[in-house]
Amino acid sequence: MARYTGADCRRCRREKMKLFLKGSKCESPKCPIEIRPYPPGEHGRGRTKDSEYLLQMREKQKCARIYGVLEKQFRGYYEEANKKSGKTGENLLVILESRLDNVVYRAGFATSRDHARQAVRHGHVVVNGKKVDIPSYRVTANDIVEIRPKSRELTPYVIARETAGDRPSPAWMEVISSQMRVLIHNLPARQIIDTPVQEQLIVELYSK
Repeated sequence: MARYTGADCRRCRREKMKLFLKGSKCESPKCPIEIRPYPPGEHGRGRTKDSEYLLQMREKQKCARIYGVLEKQFRGYYEEANKKSGKTGENLLVILESRLDNVVYRAGFATSRDHARQAVRHGHVVVNGKKVDIPSYRVTANDIVEIRPKSRELTPYVIARETAGDRPSPAWMEVISSQMRVLIHNLPARQIIDTPVQEQLIVELYSK
């Protein structure tokens, strides 16, 4: 499976904002973007001409990096969103939000989406009573997502229970931290998705 193996902090610096890819490190003074708030590389501090195409490309890259999706899969999500009724950009964000790794992260059971993907791949997550080890698995309304009982006493999940409430969960899910369980009431509407992305720029990019 193809995956990015470089430094996550370089991605945040390239987008000139925190993408929260490293969990608690992103909240600390050691976050590289706090120290060097400019893109990496020899010409990072230089001025670049923000063309229309560049703005669209940067927005697409930012969205893909936030959710940890590579180009081929992201393009597939866009094409699926384009076939649905409604606004393509909003459909795209709903698809990304409904990924299992994102649900585990949003519930507070993982410190980052990378950590959530690892938890899913290692078989710590069950959906409706069945183990699911595919991070891109998509949840639907009325699904029940939980950490497998045998895994709940592992250190990361003990900490997750103790710190429940530190990061508020979205309104479209109900988190029962004492049972390490998430109830999916419905899929989110755009108004309650707090991802800092201008999805219309992504639509304009792929529409060319």
